[in-house]
Amino acid sequence: MEPDVWSCPFDFADAMEFDPQLKRILTEDPVARVRMSYGAGEAWLVTRYEDVRTVTTDRRFSRAAIVGRDYPRMTPEPIIQAEAIHVMDPPANTRLRSLVAKGFAPRQVDRMRVRVQHVVDDLLDRMEKQGPPADLFGHVASPLPLTTICEIIDIPEADRTRLRRNAAVMVSVGANGREAAAEAKAELRSYFDALTARRRVEPGDDLISTLCQARDGDEILSDEELSVMAMVLLVTGQDTTSYMLGNIFYTLLTRPEVAAALRERPEKIPEMLEELLRFIPFRKGVGIPRVALEDVTLSGVDIKAGDVVHVSYLTANRDERKFERPDELDLDRKAPPHMAFGWGSHHCLGFPLAAMELEVAIGTLLRRFPDLALAVPKEDVRWNTTSIWRHPLELPVRW
Repeated sequence: MEPDVWSCPFDFADAMEFDPQLKRILTEDPVARVRMSYGAGEAWLVTRYEDVRTVTTDRRFSRAAIVGRDYPRMTPEPIIQAEAIHVMDPPANTRLRSLVAKGFAPRQVDRMRVRVQHVVDDLLDRMEKQGPPADLFGHVASPLPLTTICEIIDIPEADRTRLRRNAAVMVSVGANGREAAAEAKAELRSYFDALTARRRVEPGDDLISTLCQARDGDEILSDEELSVMAMVLLVTGQDTTSYMLGNIFYTLLTRPEVAAALRERPEKIPEMLEELLRFIPFRKGVGIPRVALEDVTLSGVDIKAGDVVHVSYLTANRDERKFERPDELDLDRKAPPHMAFGWGSHHCLGFPLAAMELEVAIGTLLRRFPDLALAVPKEDVRWNTTSIWRHPLELPVRW
């Protein structure tokens, strides 16, 4: 008997409400057959925490095997670069991660914290000078991660707007965006080919220069690996953190008890942030899939060799088998690690930087604006509906 096939456009974007279709799949069909807006054929969607952990750590599932395939996906053009760490399997993935991780070592992140604090203070100074009502997303959540990653990898200010525009085009879900997305990806690649070549010859104290010089024994990053990694850092280092920050700000503004708890116990912000990241559905649907290299059975469902397999970190974070009262935000929760930044060999390498940015921005905002409030009813906040990310378009605030 053939399994039912779910049609999954993944376009749900209703504030912080969890996608009801994803919840149904998790509850009714945890290893589901799905059809998506773009790409050929069907895929499996794995939703339970333990099954997601299996797919993301078991060598029988390969990211590299999707390269060149028209796999089911959310965007018209595949976002991946064939040479990127996102689509490498061990041991190639392991080698690259060990080199790149040196750029995010605790000592490096502590150095970056000083700069991030300066950027946050400057952005909040500008918002305060303008006076209320002001757009918190536009003043802080949107520019902070871009400014931070551009400063950390030392991208000239004149280039930043164009690079951000190209990054945004790549993650659009519009049906007519394939050609534009391909052009944006090519332009970004060309830019970073030239930039990283210059840093090889004239290194500075930026992150790209650090990666140029990173060694693990005799291993170094090749020119191609360095260029693609720099591009990945720009795209993932600004968009993801920006949208996470916007969603956390919205949560603080609409749940005053949460803001009060963080304000009263600022030393607990890193710990409480883990629960916010578990709870908030900051993206829609799924990301980059894997291919089963041999027949595998998950939760009683037979997956055949060659099948495309997506995982949902969103549903894994709401799995009642792993989290008691998963749909409640509990800042004192003692629970297993969340999957907001992925899992296994593709867990986000930039997580230490992203977490530090979130901690600095949240702590500073709560300290400087203790009476911050939404300037409009929460029902009037508009949400993004045109890309894979879920986030408020604006957050009008007063104080």
